[in-house]
Amino acid sequence: MDDMLKDFVVEALELAVDVEERLLQLERRPNDPDTLNAVFRSFHTIKGGAGFMNLAGMVSACHLTENLFDALRTGKTAVTPLAIEAALQASGFVADLLNQLHNGATPESLAPMPDALNRILNDAIEGRQPVATAAAVAPVASQPANGIAQADEAGRIDWVGMYNAVVPEQMRIAVSAVPTAPAGTGESNTDPAPAHGHPPGWDGVDRRNTPSETRTPEDSIRVDAVKLDALLEVAGESVQAANQASVLLEKLQQFKFDGQAATLMSTLAETLGRASRYATELQRATLATRMQPVGRLFQKFPRLVRELARDLGKEVELVIEGADTEVDRVVVDSLYDPLVHMLRNSLDHGIESHEDRIAAGKPPRARILLKAWQEANSVMIVISDDGRGMDPQRLRAKAIANGLIAESASLSASEAYQLVFLPGFSTKEVASSVSGRGVGMDVVKTAVEKHRGAISIDSELGSGTRFSIRLPIELSIVPTMLVTAAGAALGMPLALVERVVELPEQFMHVGGAPVLRDQGQTLPVRSLAASLGYEPAEERVGIVVAAPSPYVLSVGAVDGTADLVIKPLTALSVPGITGTARSAEGELVLVVGLSFLLAGATQEA
Repeated sequence: MDDMLKDFVVEALELAVDVEERLLQLERRPNDPDTLNAVFRSFHTIKGGAGFMNLAGMVSACHLTENLFDALRTGKTAVTPLAIEAALQASGFVADLLNQLHNGATPESLAPMPDALNRILNDAIEGRQPVATAAAVAPVASQPANGIAQADEAGRIDWVGMYNAVVPEQMRIAVSAVPTAPAGTGESNTDPAPAHGHPPGWDGVDRRNTPSETRTPEDSIRVDAVKLDALLEVAGESVQAANQASVLLEKLQQFKFDGQAATLMSTLAETLGRASRYATELQRATLATRMQPVGRLFQKFPRLVRELARDLGKEVELVIEGADTEVDRVVVDSLYDPLVHMLRNSLDHGIESHEDRIAAGKPPRARILLKAWQEANSVMIVISDDGRGMDPQRLRAKAIANGLIAESASLSASEAYQLVFLPGFSTKEVASSVSGRGVGMDVVKTAVEKHRGAISIDSELGSGTRFSIRLPIELSIVPTMLVTAAGAALGMPLALVERVVELPEQFMHVGGAPVLRDQGQTLPVRSLAASLGYEPAEERVGIVVAAPSPYVLSVGAVDGTADLVIKPLTALSVPGITGTARSAEGELVLVVGLSFLLAGATQEA
């Protein structure tokens, strides 16, 4: 893909996503002129670039949708469900073509606009209900088949019109007279009929007439994500090197220096301190470039929920909160599939039918909440619904029937909820196109844990279910508590450390297991060394872990805290260990996994 086409695809994809969100807003507020005009301008912009790139199918779809929204904003056609559906289908077709280009397809290989899309758009423009057998009649002359630009009677391309369609307004070439193309030969070179009281070319907002010299220059540029990743890695290593140099300097300062050597040591300490500050600032600035609001991800889901609810015959409202919460872009990119699986399960399994909700005394319109917020050094993402909830006994019985657990297994409610993450587990008797094949939720857990996250379930039968995902805000650098267990240097996420306590020589026991009375609570005590399979060693320091079921993790010693650059384990899998890092002294540190600790420091996690 050449650079010009690549830039067009990136910008057009952003417009397509924005269009979809605005169309769903328009469904709730049909007569909002700002939304109508914004959608019109977006399709117009995409059409101009697509014509320049010779993308005939995209031009045709955008052209008809542009005609539709010109009719809607001027009041010639009413905003109806058919009009919304037609525009959504058009934006979906355009987005599909753009994604194909993004994945390496050539412009020549793209499909033309489907006849069904052509029919529904024309039906919406004319304000009639679609009739499958009727021949669609375009209300305006269609775009030429080659989709490039306007042409005169001799077939010559209007290069000036094409240029004006894709450049900023201040760079457009003035045209003194614009001929009208004969009917049936191409698109009219005149703009659509303007709204009453507005000059020709009016697009729903006042055009800016500011001279080009006073316009604000662009304040952003596009940078390849691979370059940002490389920059972040270098910044992290710079901080690590500065920290190690500081440790060496502290050791040097234990010796006595006189004269010029003392002066050099003082200068070295000052210079090293400055270098360390700059390295830290560089690291923070680089991290900021990777942070993206989860709203970029969340805005893809209203249409998915709308269409799936319609297919299932259910009435569902998706409420989104915390869309401005920022998280590492890698996390944002990797969460789409897990959240889709969770929303589909909520719609299919969790939300009752219209009749069942009324019989249960619930509003006919169900509610799904998708919420994000920052909590310490983690981001929390929650999907909750007001549906039927989960029955722990039914889950257990289904798992036994499928041979996933032993019949003698005794499970608490929270442990029963975790059964849904087992591969092959499903409570549906018959698989559908939505769910029931026993795949999906195990994929969710795998994807979350891949990024050092954890997922938990809370449910109340008859009231609803809540899925909670905890993920690090950024992946490469983690605030860590450094500990020693059985002589090994280990690190654990600082976000889970509630407090550090001194352990007694003798413990109370409940059910044969050691417990510690702490701040009015009786907490189980678990050895970190034993949990990781190390040789037993003396452990006199306890760390209260802020897990769903709090407990005390015993370690040999706490060696302080540090922001570590985490390198994931790729060549091997070690239970409980999620990655490695280097301490300020250059020592190799094994980083204990977040999900392992949240699950109670057990090997089964």
